[in-house]
Amino acid sequence: MDRVLGLDVGLKRIGVALSDLMGWTAQGHDTIHLKSSATEESFPAIKQMVDENEVAVVVVGLPKNMNGTIGPRGEQCQEFAEALKKYINIPVVLYDERLTTQAAQKTLIQADVSRKKRKQVVDKMAAVLILQGYLDRNQNSLQ
Repeated sequence: MDRVLGLDVGLKRIGVALSDLMGWTAQGHDTIHLKSSATEESFPAIKQMVDENEVAVVVVGLPKNMNGTIGPRGEQCQEFAEALKKYINIPVVLYDERLTTQAAQKTLIQADVSRKKRKQVVDKMAAVLILQGYLDRNQNSLQ
């Protein structure tokens, strides 16, 4: 089975997670730091990860509002996913990521990770939560 790549797209950083070869678990892989607000500058780095790791699907977190509607950040993520799909030419799917960044922060605080270190890894951990949720949902639908 090919791997799945998960992305937590932010305005300054993009957290990246990668599944194992069996598609069961997500591990933190990288954080892409953006030099501008143009998230498309991340596309070459993402394509390189896709190619190097034989990724079959990319999952992009979709930040929905608590009532299920899609706000400005969600619309930006939808646009990012659509443009990325054209750039890398493999399936790019959106996954509801409500509260994943907060869950990542809470987990890191409970693990007594310093504020400085949390800032460095929170996006990657949010990408892990997005990807693991996607993998779990797809495993359950196969059973």
